[in-house]
Amino acid sequence: MHRRTLLALPLLATPALAQETFPSRPITLLTGFPNGSGLDIFARRMQEPLQRILGQPLVIDNRSGAGGNIASDFVAKARPDGYTLLFGTAGTHAINQSLYRTLPFHVVRDFTPIAHMGDVPNVLTTSAERRPNLRGCPDVLAAARARPQAVSYGSTGNGASTHLAGAQFGAAADLDMLHVPFRGQPFTQTALLAGDIDLFFNQVGPALGAIRGGQTRAIGVTTAARLPALPDVPTIAEACNMPGFVSTTWYGLFGPAGMPAALVNRINGAIQQVIRAPDFVDWLVTTQAIAPPPVATPAEFAAIQLRDIESWGALVRRIGVTVD
Repeated sequence: MHRRTLLALPLLATPALAQETFPSRPITLLTGFPNGSGLDIFARRMQEPLQRILGQPLVIDNRSGAGGNIASDFVAKARPDGYTLLFGTAGTHAINQSLYRTLPFHVVRDFTPIAHMGDVPNVLTTSAERRPNLRGCPDVLAAARARPQAVSYGSTGNGASTHLAGAQFGAAADLDMLHVPFRGQPFTQTALLAGDIDLFFNQVGPALGAIRGGQTRAIGVTTAARLPALPDVPTIAEACNMPGFVSTTWYGLFGPAGMPAALVNRINGAIQQVIRAPDFVDWLVTTQAIAPPPVATPAEFAAIQLRDIESWGALVRRIGVTVD
């Protein structure tokens, strides 16, 4: 009996040893949107400090398309060993569950929530050169009401926050606008500047350069209060006389379902070190207009995801938006 007990000890210790040595090779972080998107900007900003903390390279893999579902599906089918992670959004992991008629995965059952990365606002923009008539929200409302389906708004893909913000805005103002989806932020921004679309509810981070450079005009932000990064831009509630209008989402880190709790906590701890460092918080607020995460634990993030699946699902059903 004594000899059998001793022989069993190394087997019992193996999982703990494996967790202690994580990571021992490069980690792949997938995003569902292209280079230059808000997610991509965030991921590349945290790449170096996260590599330093974990002691291994972080490989960023942009697999754009289908509202982020291509990247999500890849991670859902990966091994739950911490080496394949997903930088997701409220779009990919709350909105899409109700928006898409069918998905090859379930946004809750097939993933492990790891960390809430921050709350993300949008800003309604138009081309300063191509749309000189749209100087403020009253102009947008008047144009959209005068000619249904004539005023268009672009998005970074079906189900993205840039899509739902536009749909939410149209529903709140009783407008019939044309939605034009693209494969990511850079393509939508190019279409806006070219005059191919009229409006874009862009994420504030990737929109700032063109706003400050005068290429685009900021009509209103989708938050409850004005943003430090755009102090002179009113909220949609102010600019459009739409009290209570708010449309914000979040970024979050996910892994495949079945990740051990110790591994999840190890990755979460490294993420918290990066995103709560004073210089990173300053970068988030001033260059991305992203509010630092209000919660820190995986369980708290999971609760936010479940809450938003319900709230965004109710909005999707109310405005009748679906994607095949």
